[in-house]
Amino acid sequence: MALNKKPVTGMKDILPSEMQIRNYVMGVIRDTYGKFGFQSIETPCVESIENLTSKQGGENEKLIFKILKRGEKLSIENAKEENDLVDGGLRYDLTVPLVRYYSNHANELPSPFKALQMGNVWRADRPQKGRYRQFMQCDIDILGEPTNLAEIELILATTTTLGKLGFKGFQIRINDRQILKAMAAYSGFPEEDYDQVFIILDKMDKIGMDGVKEDLVANGFAKEAAEKYMDLFAGLEASDAPLDYLADQMGDYLSAEVKDNLSEIMAGVKATKCSDFELVFDPTLVRGMSYYTGTIFEIAMPELGISCGGGGRYDKMVGRFTGNDVPACGFSIGFERIILILLEKGFSVPSPKKVAYLLEKGLPQDRLCDAISQAQKAREDGLQVLITRMNKNKKFQKEQLTAEGYEDFVEFYKEELKH
Repeated sequence: MALNKKPVTGMKDILPSEMQIRNYVMGVIRDTYGKFGFQSIETPCVESIENLTSKQGGENEKLIFKILKRGEKLSIENAKEENDLVDGGLRYDLTVPLVRYYSNHANELPSPFKALQMGNVWRADRPQKGRYRQFMQCDIDILGEPTNLAEIELILATTTTLGKLGFKGFQIRINDRQILKAMAAYSGFPEEDYDQVFIILDKMDKIGMDGVKEDLVANGFAKEAAEKYMDLFAGLEASDAPLDYLADQMGDYLSAEVKDNLSEIMAGVKATKCSDFELVFDPTLVRGMSYYTGTIFEIAMPELGISCGGGGRYDKMVGRFTGNDVPACGFSIGFERIILILLEKGFSVPSPKKVAYLLEKGLPQDRLCDAISQAQKAREDGLQVLITRMNKNKKFQKEQLTAEGYEDFVEFYKEELKH
C-alpha cells in the first residue's frame, strides 16, 4: 500500500516561492523589532499540560494537541480521566510559554525585558482559508514595565513593521478591559455574567446594536440593563470625544486613571507614529483571552474585513507561576494572514538581480573552474547567481528560470563562452 503523500489535514507544505516571502517577512520583523530593543528568545513547542489547561487560554484550551505519557507512566487501565493519560501538549500560543520562560529565568534577564518570539503553534481547530492547525505566530512582549510606555512601544513597533511590509490605511483598535467592566456595571449586569455579556457584545459588528440588545434579553438579561447598555454605545457613536463622554456619563463607575491612561497611550502613539494607520478607540473590542487585565488592541484591515493580530496587558499571569505579579503587555502579528494577503497581492521579495549560468554537459575542468570563479565574483558584486547544467530543451529551461525571476543568462560551452 502506497504511503500518503499529502500533509495532515490542517497543515501544509510550503513551496519555495512562499518560503521566500516568509523568510523575507521574518527578516523584516527581526530587524525592525531589534531596533526597538526586543531580544529574540525560543521556547519548546511542548509545554506541561498543567500550564496549558490553567484557564488562561480561553477557548484555545479546548483545542490542545495532547501528548500521551510514555513508558511506565502511561497506565491506561488506572486512568480515571483524560489528563491521567497525558503530561504535555503542543503549545497553542506563545504567551503561556513566554510567561513560564520568564518565571524560570527572571534573575538572568534585564528588567524590563523586551522579548521577541517567532515559532509554530498548534490548535486542533477546524481548518479553513487562512486558518491552519499548525501556524506561525510572531509576538513581542514587555515584562516588568508598569507604565503606558509598554503599550506605546508595542503599538509603534508593530505598526512600523507593517509599514515596512507595504501595509497602509489599516487600523489599530484599542480599548481597556476595565472600561468594558465599568460599562457593564453601570448598565446593571451582574459581575458574574460579564463574560457572557462580552461574548454577545463581540457580535456588534455583525448584528448591530439592536441585535446585541435582543440577544442580551434572549439570554435572560434584564431589558432595562440591555437598553441602558445600548444607550451608552449610541452616545459614544454620536460623541466627538468618546472617552470624555464615558467619564461624564458613568461617573464613579469609570476610574479617572483608566480613562487618563488610555488617553495618554493614544496621544503618545499619534504624536510619534511613522506609518500610515489610524488609531481608533473601539469600546466593543473584547479580545477573548481571559488573562487580559487592562489595555487591549487589535489590528484591523477594514478593506479586507479581517483582523491581523492583537494583544494587550496581562499583569496577573506571571504571578500564577511565581506568586508575585509582574506587569506584562504583548502584541502579536497575525503572521499567516499577513503572508496570505501578500501572496494574494502578488508580492515580490525585493532581491538582487538574478542571473543563471548554464553549463553544457561535459564541460572541461578549466572551463568549469572559470564558470564557478565568474559566479563567485558576480555574487560578491551583489548579484544572485544560479549555476546549473544546461538541459537539452534549453528554450523551456530558460522559460522556467525566467518565471522564477532570472533576468539574464550566461552560457558556458566546451569550446567558447556565449552570452
